[in-house]
Amino acid sequence: MEQTIKLQIDHHEVEVPKGTSILDAARGTGIHVPSLCYMNLQDMCISNLPASCRICVVEVEGRRNLAPACATRCEEGMKVRTTTARVMNAQRTVLELILSDHPTDCLVCPKSGNCDLQAMAVRLKIRDIPFKGERSNHVKESSPSIIRDMSKCIYCRRCEMMCNKVQTVGALTAVNRGFGATISPAFGQPLSESECTYCGQCVAVCPVGALTENDQSNRLLDDLANPAKTVIVQTAPAVRAALGEEFDLPAGTAVTGKMVAALREMGFDKVFDTDFAADLTIMEEGSELLDRLTRFLGGDKRVALPILTSCCPAWVNFFEHYFPDILDIPSSARSPQQMFGSIAKSWWARQAGVKREDLVVVSIMPCLAKKYECARDEFKVDGDPDVNYSLTTRELASLIKRYNIDFNALPDADFDNPMGESTGAGVIFGTSGGVMEAALRTAYELHTGKTLENVNFESVRGMKGIKKATVDLGGFELKIGIAHGLGNARTLLEEIREKRSEYHAIEIMACPGGCIGGGGQPLHHGDSARLKARSNALYAEDAGKKSRKSHENPYIIHLYEEFLGKPIGEKAHHLLHTSYFNKSKEIIEQ
Repeated sequence: MEQTIKLQIDHHEVEVPKGTSILDAARGTGIHVPSLCYMNLQDMCISNLPASCRICVVEVEGRRNLAPACATRCEEGMKVRTTTARVMNAQRTVLELILSDHPTDCLVCPKSGNCDLQAMAVRLKIRDIPFKGERSNHVKESSPSIIRDMSKCIYCRRCEMMCNKVQTVGALTAVNRGFGATISPAFGQPLSESECTYCGQCVAVCPVGALTENDQSNRLLDDLANPAKTVIVQTAPAVRAALGEEFDLPAGTAVTGKMVAALREMGFDKVFDTDFAADLTIMEEGSELLDRLTRFLGGDKRVALPILTSCCPAWVNFFEHYFPDILDIPSSARSPQQMFGSIAKSWWARQAGVKREDLVVVSIMPCLAKKYECARDEFKVDGDPDVNYSLTTRELASLIKRYNIDFNALPDADFDNPMGESTGAGVIFGTSGGVMEAALRTAYELHTGKTLENVNFESVRGMKGIKKATVDLGGFELKIGIAHGLGNARTLLEEIREKRSEYHAIEIMACPGGCIGGGGQPLHHGDSARLKARSNALYAEDAGKKSRKSHENPYIIHLYEEFLGKPIGEKAHHLLHTSYFNKSKEIIEQ
């Protein structure tokens, strides 16, 4: 039985589990204690870096100094005061000191209106900064996915914790001391030359404008206004499960139809669905899995197993940096985003009578790494990208508001065909376990020739960081591993490297919960309930689909018959597959 502790917070009797911080105890009682550095990541089994900002100080009876509520554990009989004059004066002074070395360009800051520092200054009624002196001066850095403006950094170290503790990427760390202290890649190198995977989890937790996405909204406005361009859009499955939150709808509200209607009102020539490409991905990735297994069971011990899913560009970047010795393990299938772009600029462009150079393919993604993925050279033809650029869920929400579209009042609309038709298998790509479940639905039927009556593989679902399952694939026991979050991915990859892996197939997604928790989604700050609600929305949409198996998508069948030939055939390999690169060596040489 869990041991509990009783204490008093602002004259409220509180009972909490032993080990609870004063901050969590207060917030659980509805008492607001301000904080800038704290994140509750208990679901990820991560301990927070203690008391970086010192805003959350409280008065504890019998203690001489003020206590940081985030780093002080509750004790039996403790009496805590959160609103004494001493506490409020200390909070105000700390905030004034932080603001004294912070830019005052709130009007043009990308986080304005959604900035924790700004909101706290309003709450504490800061109207003047009494401290004057030297200000930090840092060069603003732009990468394909992330913009770093360390002049706005408040040294809360949230990004450092996410990068090192949760994702285990190690691209960001505290450097220098005193007034020159900052958060940076090693030796002050830019993100593009570091181990950064562009997963965007640092952006998702930054409370200010120090880390933001590379916003390409204005580029889209220019393209939509250009009559010489045909502009089409694809939308990732996870976007529809989170976009509604930006319009005050409850987490987990699926807004697929309203999203399509909004995009059409914005002026896109065609509104397509990345779920179509997810079905296409299953045809290629599932066929590749079956091909490897067939050769392995036939006695070919050179076959690279386990096969790893390759839909997530942040994860791809991660293993290129840290595991270049096993680059033959992942599936060579491109991500759904890139498969869509390749087919759109080859097959669909020909069908529509549009020249490749006049076609602009835009993606709406939950992910910042997708921006980087668009720019990779292997996804270009004569310098022209298959996908021209990518916008995040947050960027789309902002654009809908700029267009004065009453989102919640929109009637539901349908995607355009042929690249808007999808099955339930494509929908669940957006949540951890979904890619593997989609692959199993098709692999089972292709391998056994039998109809899969129950398509729900419950064993691969859920928010556990690493999941294991064994699936009967028609007499063969297929062992599966699933990980979300790069820290969990590292665990599975090290097992493979050390030849301790028992798996035949592994799904990996870089972000907590999968794409539903992507760095471009409405901010969730580790709220597992919100992530679960988004995941449930995708499974509900899957359950409501007429077809729930990728190989039953009629437009996918037609695409192979008319254009691609067969899965993992010569033409499909050319258009839908890719290669991976040793980035660890490149960084060392630089």
